[in-house]
Amino acid sequence: MPSILLCYPGGRHKALTLSYDDGNIADRKLVAMLNRYGIRGTFHLNSGLLDTGDRITALEVRSLYEGHEVSAHTLTHPTIERCPSEQIVHEVMEDRKRLERLAGCAVRGMSYPNGSYNDRVKRIVKELGIEYSRIVGDSMQFGLPDDWLEWEPTCHHNNNLMSLTEQFVQLDKKQYLYLMYVWGHSYEFDRDSNWELFERFCQLAGGRSDIWYATNIEIVDYMKAYEQLKFSADLSFVYNPMAASVWLSVDGRIVEAGSGTHTMLSSK
Repeated sequence: MPSILLCYPGGRHKALTLSYDDGNIADRKLVAMLNRYGIRGTFHLNSGLLDTGDRITALEVRSLYEGHEVSAHTLTHPTIERCPSEQIVHEVMEDRKRLERLAGCAVRGMSYPNGSYNDRVKRIVKELGIEYSRIVGDSMQFGLPDDWLEWEPTCHHNNNLMSLTEQFVQLDKKQYLYLMYVWGHSYEFDRDSNWELFERFCQLAGGRSDIWYATNIEIVDYMKAYEQLKFSADLSFVYNPMAASVWLSVDGRIVEAGSGTHTMLSSK
């Protein structure tokens, strides 16, 4: 019987994702920098606050975030743990609907505004089609979450970013899957005058062949696709009923389980 381990796309064992909230106009500079270094991320927007103050405009959402993910952050950024359920439904669903019209794609993730959530909030947003939500906090680790609706990132960009990035790029034990997840608000770079910190991060973390650069929802979708694989009882083959490939390490050999195919894993 073969020894089988899940890999990220292309047989990689490391992934990097970012998560930035509120849709401040500083996102323009942030996205340009990410694009320059081939790093991808997720942008959580309050659609009811676009075109106001220092927020981006609704008309630029699709073009600005092309190649990244547009995600929900509620319509008007209330502390939803304190809101009645009816208000939570309105805040999340109206945000989804408006963002989907602007971005031209389904919005299936979010981050909790003000970091506010509890079990009731989690139950409601799940019923509203939200498949993951980022919380406020820094795990200082490189693991995947046990609960996608309580997804704790690795670090805020002001919390030991370069030290953690140096650790991450050096990780080489392929028996593990590593994920580095950085979060924050783009306006903080202007406030703290530390754009050079983020550029150094991008220079170190970007352009590496052993890292999968993904959005939040791409990671969720990939892990769920793996869960849907149908292995034979003796692990000699696997059937992938999903629309995307899943990569496996089979006795140290990288195997792509293609969409809609049966893939041989062992001749025995």
